[in-house]
Amino acid sequence: MQGIKRKIVYVTLYEIIAIACTSAGLALLGGHGGAQAGVAAVGASAIAVVWNLVYNAAFESWEARQTVRGRSMLRRAAHAIGFEIGLVVFIVPLFAWWLKVSLWEAFLLDLGLIVFFLVYTYVFSLAFDRMFGLPASAVAKPVDEPTAEPSLCDAR
Repeated sequence: MQGIKRKIVYVTLYEIIAIACTSAGLALLGGHGGAQAGVAAVGASAIAVVWNLVYNAAFESWEARQTVRGRSMLRRAAHAIGFEIGLVVFIVPLFAWWLKVSLWEAFLLDLGLIVFFLVYTYVFSLAFDRMFGLPASAVAKPVDEPTAEPSLCDAR
């Protein structure tokens, strides 16, 4: 699976699981009601969907220009960390505003979710790639077989 279809399936599956986990985490870690935590989770998910599309397009564009193909553990870890750092920039202010806490409190609340999502993003991406194959940007290009020198017989 490649292209926009791959991206839509990836984001949809990722966010469905993320909304459930974030709602539960905010309710348990922050002591917020299920409805308030659920709305925060859906808002965070909407931000994450847009960020996911932007970030993955940029990452795959960078990845396509690399001489080393494939997704090593280091490349996967860098992908997950970069994604989460960007997401924190957008999500912490949302949590502070919606849950009526300071930015620092929202960050501390989000800290448990940050750790969870670092692992989740890595594991989800690995599982997704194993189920659906790597995107074209990460697939090793086939090595052209050397062409044989034309023989005298080919000159007819």
